[in-house]
Formats: sequence, C-alpha cells, structure tokens
Amino acid sequence: MHPGEPVIQVDRLKRYYRVHHRRPGMWGALVSFFHREYTYVRAVDDISFSLEAGEIVGFLGPNGAGKTTTLKVLSGLLYPTAGRVSVLGFEPFRREKDFLKQITLVMGQKNQLIWDLPAADTFLLNKEIYEIPDDEYRATLAELDELLELGPLMTKQVRKLSLGERMKCELAAALLHRPRVLFLDEPTIGLDVTMQAKIREFIAEYNRRHGATILLTSHYMADVTALCERVIIIHHGRLIYDGPLQTLAERTAPYKVLTITFRSPVPREVLQNLGHVVQYEALRVTLHVPREETAKRAAQLLAQAQVEDVTIEDPPIEEVIATIFREKEAG
Repeated sequence: MHPGEPVIQVDRLKRYYRVHHRRPGMWGALVSFFHREYTYVRAVDDISFSLEAGEIVGFLGPNGAGKTTTLKVLSGLLYPTAGRVSVLGFEPFRREKDFLKQITLVMGQKNQLIWDLPAADTFLLNKEIYEIPDDEYRATLAELDELLELGPLMTKQVRKLSLGERMKCELAAALLHRPRVLFLDEPTIGLDVTMQAKIREFIAEYNRRHGATILLTSHYMADVTALCERVIIIHHGRLIYDGPLQTLAERTAPYKVLTITFRSPVPREVLQNLGHVVQYEALRVTLHVPREETAKRAAQLLAQAQVEDVTIEDPPIEEVIATIFREKEAG
C-alpha cells in the first residue's frame, strides 16, 4: 500500500450471478433436466467508492441491494465479475496471508464460534490461526475483556449464551488479531436496544484506539447515526449516494420538523397556515415546514401563540432513506 492511497478502493465493481430457473411440477422438472434455463442477476452493478484510514462509513440499502455481496468481495470470499478492488493494497480475492491478518468480516447472522465449546476455545484456535504471540494475545484479550465485559462468558458453552452475549464473543474472536479493516454486516441484528448501544460503543472505541477503517451495514439507523458521518447507499446493485449523512437529509427532505408544546390550545387552522400538521394534540403539535422557511415560520409561531417549548430537527434518517428508495422504485 502506497502512502496516501485509500485503505479501501472500489473501481467499477460488478458481481453477477447466473441463477437457474425451473418450471413447477413434474413436467417442469423433466424439461429442466434436458434444457436448463438461466438468468443473470446483477447483485453489484458498476459501483465505485473509496475509504480513507480510520473512517467509519455506513453502507446502506434495502434487502437484496448488494451490500453483503460487496462485503464478501472486499473480504476475498467472492471474485468480482469485473472491476478493480483493493484493500490495504491487496487484491482481496487472492486471499494472501498478509491480507487476511489485517482484515475481519463479522456477520450478525453467521456464527464462527464453536457451538458446543466455550468461546475461549475459539479464541485459542484463532490465536494459532493468526499466529498471535502469547504476550500480544494476552494484552489484546485483556483489552477486549475491558471493553466488552467478557468475564464468565468465555467459559460458558456458546450454545448457552444469549444472543447479545454471543455477539460480544463473536466480535472478540474476530478482533483478536487487531485487524486494521473491519467489515461489519448487521452486527447488532436481533439484539435488544441496550445491547445494541453497548456494541455501538465498543465499535466506536475500537476505532478510536486503533484507527481501524470500518465499513458497516445495518438496518438499524441508530447504528448509522451514532457511528457514521458518511454513508454510501446502493439500490439494486447501483450506487445512488455517497457523502455526509447530514447532507443526505438536506438534499432529500425539503422540510424540517417542528415539535411545539403550547401553554394553551391553538386552533388547527392557525397551524395549517404555518406548515403541514403531522400530529395534533391539545398542547403538543408536530409540523413539517419548508427547510428554507424554518426560522421565519418558527418566529411567526412564537408571535402568535403561547409556546412552552419548541424543537427544530431534521426528519428521521429512516424517513429520508425510505424516501430515496421510493423515488428510485418509482423512477
């Protein structure tokens, strides 16, 4: 890897699959036996992006958009159909030893821990696989224990761990070799809100301590807003946005959300002159107002009514991204 070169570089990546289609019924099975029909699925279709050292970037898209396929190509599990991919100066599909020692792929729906053994046994196995020196292993394990509170979890059979406990151990097993690049595919899927927050805190702290570059997929927008200043969005395998999360809201949602608490009720008709009434209660109202008119409309509201409290926010990122997908489907 040359100085100044991005840690991850993707240039016009394509990954296509040939999928067999079989007609239903016995006759369909017979026809398929003699004449197989195939179609090509464009899982990833000509996308380009790069990540600098230490970035945490959200990689977003609906189910089937191509996110996991891209992560598998970047980690060397799949060959690209076309295009160029570089991670730490390596071509991932070559699976070189020096490359594998510097990256990790964590998939929330996959299990690398040995099911009927304690997690500590998998840790020791990974120590040998990655040829981690004893002193470094002990130091790293102590650090992971401090951050994740592993404690007694390491000596329990993996199948007896809760989902949240298992995810902690999965992350620890994946990070024992202190990778410089993390590919995290839904690391908080299925976890309760408290455990999601703990995993997010751990990812942020690992990034701060080691300067790791992280590409994160998640359907929980709380993960993205807590960790990522930049997001990449793909849809049907095509890249549709790459930039700051804040700019995404400004570009896509032409309104801001005003939530007002009044000291006394205000007629709905008065509020409708100021913006779109989304929620109306006796003393609490939510309005959508044009982004460029936000300050003016808020001042009018304060002049016309007795206001106890007012907040002005961008729309939730879930709504922004859902709007983008709807527009892409419609267009």
